[in-house]
Amino acid sequence: MTGPAITEAESAVMAALWRRGPLSFVDLIDEVRRGSAWGDATIKTLLNRLMRKGAVRSEREDGRQRYHPVISREDYIAGEVGALLDRLFDGRPDALVEHLRARHADRPASR
Repeated sequence: MTGPAITEAESAVMAALWRRGPLSFVDLIDEVRRGSAWGDATIKTLLNRLMRKGAVRSEREDGRQRYHPVISREDYIAGEVGALLDRLFDGRPDALVEHLRARHADRPASR
C-alpha cells in the first residue's frame, strides 16, 4: 500500500501511535515528548497535518477523543524503502543490497 507522504517530523507522531496504539491528545503529547522537546502547538500541528493526509483518524471513545494510526508501520516502511530504491538505486533492491554489502565489508565488526 502506498500512503501519503509523511515528513520526518510527522513520523515522530506516527511512531508514538504505532508504539502505544490509540492515544488521547494528552497521552500523545507525553509520548512524542519522550523523543523531542516540541511544544503542544507543534505536536497539534503535526497531528492535524497527518489527519488531513488521512494517516491518522480520531474517534470519541469513553468520552475522550483518541487518535488512531490509519497507516501501518509496515506499510510506511515499505513505502519509504520503495522511494529510496527508486530515488537512489533505479528501483533495484539488488543494487541496494550490494551497496550495503560493500559498505559493511569496509567496516570493522562491532562488539
